[in-house]
Amino acid sequence: MTNADVAPDRPTPDERPLAGVRVLELVTGPMAAISKTYVELGADVIRLEPRSGADDRGNGLSIEGASIDFVTTNLGKRAAIFDCYEALVADADIMIAPRGAIDADRLTALNPALVVLLVSDFGNTRHFKDWVGSGPVFHALSGELSRSGIPGRPPLLPPGDLAIACAAVQAAYVTLVAYWQALMTGRGDVLDFSVLDGATQALDPGFGIAGSASAGVPASKLPRGRPEARFMYPILPCADGFVRICVLAPRQWQGMFEWMGRPEEFADPAFDKLQNRFASKTLLPAIKRFFAMKSREQVELEAQQFGVPAAAVLDLDEALDTEQIKARCAFVPTEITPGVFAPVPDGVIEINGKRMGIAGPAPSLPQAEIHWRPRNPVTPGTRSGDRPFSGLKVLDFGVIVVGAEGGRLLADQGADVIKVESSAFPDGSRQSRMPGLIAPTFATGHRNKRSLGINIKDPSGKALLLDLIRQSDVLLSNFKGGTLESLGLDYHSLKAINPGIIVVDSSAFGPTGPWSKRMGYGPLVRASAGLTMQWRYPGEEDSFSDAITVYPDHVAGRIGVIGVIAMLVRRLRTGFGGQVSVSQAEVMLSHLATRIAAEAISRAGCTLEGDAPQSDVYPCAGDDEWCVVTIRNATDQQAVARLTGGLSLSDWLAKQTPQDAMVALQAAGVPAGAMLRVSQLPKFDYFVERGFFRTEVHPHLSEPITVEDAPVVAMHLPAPPDLPAPLLGEHTAQLMREKLGLGNAAITSLIEAGILEQIVVLREETS
Repeated sequence: MTNADVAPDRPTPDERPLAGVRVLELVTGPMAAISKTYVELGADVIRLEPRSGADDRGNGLSIEGASIDFVTTNLGKRAAIFDCYEALVADADIMIAPRGAIDADRLTALNPALVVLLVSDFGNTRHFKDWVGSGPVFHALSGELSRSGIPGRPPLLPPGDLAIACAAVQAAYVTLVAYWQALMTGRGDVLDFSVLDGATQALDPGFGIAGSASAGVPASKLPRGRPEARFMYPILPCADGFVRICVLAPRQWQGMFEWMGRPEEFADPAFDKLQNRFASKTLLPAIKRFFAMKSREQVELEAQQFGVPAAAVLDLDEALDTEQIKARCAFVPTEITPGVFAPVPDGVIEINGKRMGIAGPAPSLPQAEIHWRPRNPVTPGTRSGDRPFSGLKVLDFGVIVVGAEGGRLLADQGADVIKVESSAFPDGSRQSRMPGLIAPTFATGHRNKRSLGINIKDPSGKALLLDLIRQSDVLLSNFKGGTLESLGLDYHSLKAINPGIIVVDSSAFGPTGPWSKRMGYGPLVRASAGLTMQWRYPGEEDSFSDAITVYPDHVAGRIGVIGVIAMLVRRLRTGFGGQVSVSQAEVMLSHLATRIAAEAISRAGCTLEGDAPQSDVYPCAGDDEWCVVTIRNATDQQAVARLTGGLSLSDWLAKQTPQDAMVALQAAGVPAGAMLRVSQLPKFDYFVERGFFRTEVHPHLSEPITVEDAPVVAMHLPAPPDLPAPLLGEHTAQLMREKLGLGNAAITSLIEAGILEQIVVLREETS
C-alpha cells in the first residue's frame, strides 16, 4: 500500500480515560506492547533509548530498515535518550523496565507512588531467572501445546505469537491494578512480572474456567495425548469450503433439529442433552450431508434464521475483507516507512462509542530534551479495605468464559461482585459431567463472587435490579449486540439513574456493524477471524486443531477489565462513568498485526527483510514426550552444536527426556521448553518457586481444586481471597437484606412469586 485513506475520527485527548497518566518505558521488542494499550487510552508513554535508537527499531521483518513490529507496537509513543532518565522518573506514574536494568528500590524511594513493572522471561525465580524464552517455549511450558493438535499426532504449535501477545495484556492489567492501588493509598509497588506467568494466565489457563462444551471437566483431567475435542465445535465441509457450528444449549439443538427438517432419527428428547449429542455416531455425519450442497454464506444465513451458532471458516484475507471488519474500520492504513502504508489494528477498546485507537505515529529517534505533557487533576479516592478494589460494587451478567473472567479478576482484587442469573437462562458453564452441585471449572472461574437469582423480565424483578444499579459502580456483560438494549440495561438508559455507572459489553464482533447481533462463541470467532484456518498441520486441509483452546476469552476478559480500571481513573477526574466495548474478533486480529501488515506490504510489491527465529517441536525419549527448541541466530546454532557433540539436534533430543534436554539447552543459553501437560504444571519447579498455584476447598466439591494464586509477584498486592464460587441464587436473601433492606417476609413473598430465586442446600450435621 503506498498511500493513506482518510484518517478516522479520533477521540479528543480528554476522551481518552488515561489522559495525564505518565509511563516511562525501558523495555523493547514484543513486551513494548504492554504500554501500547495505555497510549491508546490516553497515557503519555516515553521510551528511553540510546541516542542512536534501540535495537528493536530494525529487528524482525522490516522494510528499508524499518521494523514492522516496532511501528505496530509503538504507535503514539515518544522517545527520549537515556540521559533524560533522572529528570523524568521523579514525575512518572508507571515505569516498565527489564529485570536488572534499574534499581527499583532507589526509584521508589525517590518517587514513593511509582509503580515499577520489572519484566523478564521467567521472573526473578531462583533456579529459572536466567532462562530464556520464546513464544513456542511458553506454549510448551504453559500446558497449551499439549492440548493443540489431533489425537495420535505430534503436538502442533499454535499460529502467530499468541503467548507473548496475551502475556503483554496480563502485564498491562496487573500494572493498572497496582496503579489504582497507588492512587488510593499514595504507595507504589514493584512487580516481578514473568512472561511465562502472563502466558499461562491469559492465553488458555489450564486451571481456569473452561468452555461450556467441556461440561465442567478440568483440563487437568484430560487424557494424556492430544484430546479428541473436534466433536464439541465441529468443522464440516460444505460446497465452497468449511463451516463450524456450536450447538450447545437445548434451544440451539432444537433450532438445528428444525433446520434439518425434524428428522425422525434425532427426535428423541434425549438429544436435548449435550452429552447424548456428543455420544451419537450418526448425528455429525447427518449434519455433514445436510451441509454438503450449501455454500458457507448460505449456511451462515440459514443458521441465523434458526438460532444456530455457525460461522464460515475464513482465511486471514477473507476475514479482513468481511463486511463487519470493514464497517467497523478495525484496521487503518498506517505509514511503516516513508511512502509505504499497511493496515494496522486501530485499538481494541471503545469508550462511549469511540474507538481508543492509534494516538500518533511511531516515535522518531530519541530526543535529547523532552518533558511530560501536562497532568489532568485527579482527586485520589478512598477504599474500605486492604485490597485495590475494596468497596467497588459490581453487577456481573457475564456468562461462559469471557463473562466469568472479568468479574473474577475484579473479585480477586477485593470488589464486591454479584453474579446476576436465573434458572430460566442458566450460565452454560454451570453444566457438568462431574458429580456434585457445581462444576469444578465454574468453581475456579467464579470464586469470590456472590449469586443473586432474579427474574428481570418481571417488572418487579426489573425494579429491584434498577435499585441495585443505582448503588453500583460497574455492570459487566458479554451478550450479543442489542441484548442490553432489549432489557433496558444499556448505558444510555442506566446513566440516567446512575451517572457514575461503568458498563462493559464484550461481544464476539463488537456492538456495531452488520454482525453485531450474531451469536458468537470463541470457536466461531476463531473461524471468522482467520485463526482456525491457520491452526492446521502444514499441507493438510482438514487438520483443524483449535477445538479445545479457549482463546481469546481469557485475554478479552482482561482487556475489558483494563477498560474498567481506566474508566475508574477517569471517574476520579470527571465524576462520570461510561461504556467500555470490546470485540473478541478484533482482539484476535490485533495479535496478528505484524503478519497482516507484512502480507499487505508484500502484495504491494515491496521487499521485506529479516528472518524470524526458527522453532520446532522435537520428539524425546518416552511415550508422547516432546521438547520445543527455538534457534534465534548463529550463536544458538553454535551452542547446540557444542552441546550435541556432532549429533543432529533431533537425534540428540531423541535420546533425552524433555526435562533433561530443556535444562541442558537452557544452560547453554538456548530457548527450550519441555511440553508440559496441565496436570504437571502444579509440580513443575518453576511454578512451585513462584507460588503460582494454590489449593482451595469448595463445600460442594468432593475433592480440592487447584487454582491460580496472585496475578503477579508484588510487594504490596495481597493474594486473592478464597470465598467459594456460589450456587445459583445462593446469596439472594442475604443480598436483598444487605443491599435493599428487604425483610424476610418480603423476600419470601418474592421467592414464592418466582421473582427471586434462593437455593438452599441442607448440609448434614457432623459429629
